[in-house]
Amino acid sequence: MTRAIVTDIEGTTSSISFVRDVLFPYARRALPGFVATHGHEPEVRRWLDAVAVEAGGLCQDAMIVETLQGWIDQDRKHTALKALQGMVWEAGYRNADFTAPIYPDAAQALQRWHDLELPLYVYSSGSVPAQKLFFGHSDAGDLTGLFSGWFDTEIGGKREATSYARIAEAIGLAPREILFLSDVVEELDAARAAGLHTVLVDRPEDYPEPRLEDAAHGHTRVTGFQEIALPR
Repeated sequence: MTRAIVTDIEGTTSSISFVRDVLFPYARRALPGFVATHGHEPEVRRWLDAVAVEAGGLCQDAMIVETLQGWIDQDRKHTALKALQGMVWEAGYRNADFTAPIYPDAAQALQRWHDLELPLYVYSSGSVPAQKLFFGHSDAGDLTGLFSGWFDTEIGGKREATSYARIAEAIGLAPREILFLSDVVEELDAARAAGLHTVLVDRPEDYPEPRLEDAAHGHTRVTGFQEIALPR
């Protein structure tokens, strides 16, 4: 029986294009000014120093910013980058420069599951603060109250089975009692290896070429949240 649901964001509850076409360019443009203004603050400095070490001991913030911008262009899944991006995006959300688009079927299903008192969690490569900003400033309103917890790559990589085992432990449920939703087959493979139930969200808007049969790796496939039947 499903006793909790963990969902990805990009390509699952919302479009891939929003992150690629809106959030990434915004962070790339805003990073130099953000670092110049906030680089002395301890939480910002922590992540800037982590980038400096990772890149071989960079000593100037301008070089760190260039490294970060390069990582954005590469869509690199680095925890420091995600943390700093989240801080930059916070200003964009609060200034109403954009809102986060949520697929209507996802918003409706999340609300329905919450009304059924089914605990909901997010696991995304974006930082936890960025996740909360996303759902707090969505075009469906503030949805943060629907979720019982948040996980990012500080708990482990999304393609590593141990990450899902840690999530199950943190939630306090057996892996078989948790359903994980994602658009990335390799993430679902890792979750299944840890014992979780899985559903591949294969939206035509994001994946014009359907992932069928072998391409779905045996995961239950849906094209929207309205098709999800909870394992019992």
